[in-house]
Amino acid sequence: MGMIAQKDAVVALSWSGESSELTALVAYTRRFAIPLIAITAGRQSSLALAADVVLSLPKAEEACPLGLAPTTSTTMQLAIGDALAIALLEVRGFSAVDFKVYHPGGKLGALLSHVADIMHVGEEIPLVRSGTPLPEAIMELSKRRFGCVGVVSDDGRLAGIVTDGDLARNLARDMSALTVDSVMTAGPKTVKQSMMVSGALALIHKHNISALMVVDDDGRPVGIVHFHDFLRIGAA
Repeated sequence: MGMIAQKDAVVALSWSGESSELTALVAYTRRFAIPLIAITAGRQSSLALAADVVLSLPKAEEACPLGLAPTTSTTMQLAIGDALAIALLEVRGFSAVDFKVYHPGGKLGALLSHVADIMHVGEEIPLVRSGTPLPEAIMELSKRRFGCVGVVSDDGRLAGIVTDGDLARNLARDMSALTVDSVMTAGPKTVKQSMMVSGALALIHKHNISALMVVDDDGRPVGIVHFHDFLRIGAA
């Protein structure tokens, strides 16, 4: 109890509100004017009468066939505890960035990373100019191993993308005579490097694609992120 300071608040959980183990704690909070919040089904219990705030639970029967083991009661207390935590999170403006500070590892930390943290940049980005003969684009696609190649216009903006699927759909045509413009998918799905990994992964699943081009505010490619990158960091 000596660790409890006046700037703290005590949340006391007791189904009956008459737990003898809480007697000394309740007296301590009253002595030093420490805020006391009671979560109890005993509306007129000693705990409820002493508390500054009472979160009253209904007196539901326990799921235990004997009606004795804490089951229903503990589930309700858990639910109201979660509700309090979420309410406090919203009041304090706790963001996903803050969450990552305290959960940097594992899948949660991975999902809260940004696309910029995992994307491939520079010469790793598979890009060709508009008007490029298709065989050259296929060579670039094969060399980079992302399953796609971006097509940029003369001003450097992303105009489209050529994927393995686009090539498969055009196998009956004479590819040696085609340019990328005739087979590319215009207006491909893109993301910004500031997007959360979780958001980018959701796009990949929603549209059943394997990679996303990363563009800047002007629509110019600055990176590429592949499904394997999500697997690598444990996000998928």
